[in-house]
Formats: sequence, structure tokens, C-alpha cells
Amino acid sequence: MTTEQTVFLVDDDPGMRDSLTLILELAGYRVRSFASPAAFLAVFSAAERGCLVLDLRLPDMTGLELQRELLERGALLPIIFLSAFGDVPTTVRAIQNGAIDFLEKPASTEQLLQRIAAALIEDHRRRTEAATEHAIRERFRQLTPREYEVLTLTTGGLTNKDIARQLGISPRTVENHRARMMEKMGAANLAELCRMAAVCQVSPAQSSSGRTLLS
Repeated sequence: MTTEQTVFLVDDDPGMRDSLTLILELAGYRVRSFASPAAFLAVFSAAERGCLVLDLRLPDMTGLELQRELLERGALLPIIFLSAFGDVPTTVRAIQNGAIDFLEKPASTEQLLQRIAAALIEDHRRRTEAATEHAIRERFRQLTPREYEVLTLTTGGLTNKDIARQLGISPRTVENHRARMMEKMGAANLAELCRMAAVCQVSPAQSSSGRTLLS
């Protein structure tokens, strides 16, 4: 766990909250506990780092409803469901919506701590990936319209001569645009550029014949 990560706990059973909080704090985790989703949402920010240990049956909304609310807010927080009332359909829905685990109460201390350690690693991975995607999107925004055209045609598999013919410019001009585009994107080669385009969901452009040429 990094110093910025927190284990959030939402459970309406005060005895369970106190017990889990004690276990987690003794294990060295920073813990914030809440009796309801409303209390949690009142203070939670999507920028929060850590993980969420979440009961399924709660007073003002279910755990699944809270999970959906967090997804709508763009939260990256990994969720571990902890409930005595889980069933297969509920577990499947929770996992499909991004929960990393669904534990039945009472979970053993060892099992819970293992899952939380994994959740915090997953939190770090998600945030690193999100930061990388953000940086790539910012690079795309620096491209001129012509450089963007060259990028889409390049990732579509067209050669400089093909691009020149399609855009009505010289191959040397294409080379210059492509060099500047690759530099702005920070791409060392075509494969890396294609991965960046995929991250930003940039579709490869088609040749004038209507064929998309994949690299």
C-alpha cells in the first residue's frame, strides 16, 4: 500500500465495521468506514486511491447500485464485495461491472487481507494505465489537422507515396509531416504508434480505393 491509498469500508453493521476496521488498521492500512452509501458518497472523490470493501445489502441503496454510481462518476476504485447474502447471479453482475472479488461473510482475516493487498495493486495498475492514456490523448491534441490525417493513413498501412497521392501533396511533404507527428506522439516506430491510436480509439483511415490497409 502506498501512503496515498485508503481502504474504504461501507457496511451498515456497526459491529462488523468496528471489527474490520481494527483488523485492517492492525495490518497497517489506513481505513475510513461508513454506515451507508450516502455517507460514503458525500465525502468520496473519484481521485481517491485505494479500494472499497462493500456490503451488498445496505439501507439507502444496494452495493450493486453503489458500484454503478461509482462507475458513472468515473471512479477507478477496485471493489471487494463482502456479504452473507451473495448468490451466483449477484456475484456475476458484480464481477461483470468490475468488482475484483466477492467474499462471503464471515471471511477469514487471511483471505480478506490477501484480497485487499491484491486490490491495492490493481488500484495502482489502473491509475498508471489511466495516466498513460491521458498523456497519449494530450499528445494527440498537439497534432495539426494535417499531421492527424497522416497519422490515420499511416496506421491504416499506407506508404508515404500512397498518402501523398491521396492527400495531393509530395512524398517529401508527407515525410516531413510524418516525422513531426511521430516526434509529437513520442512513438519510436509504427507498432508503437498503432498502440497509441488504439488507446485513443483512432480508426485507421482508408485508402482512396476504400480499403483499410492494416500494418
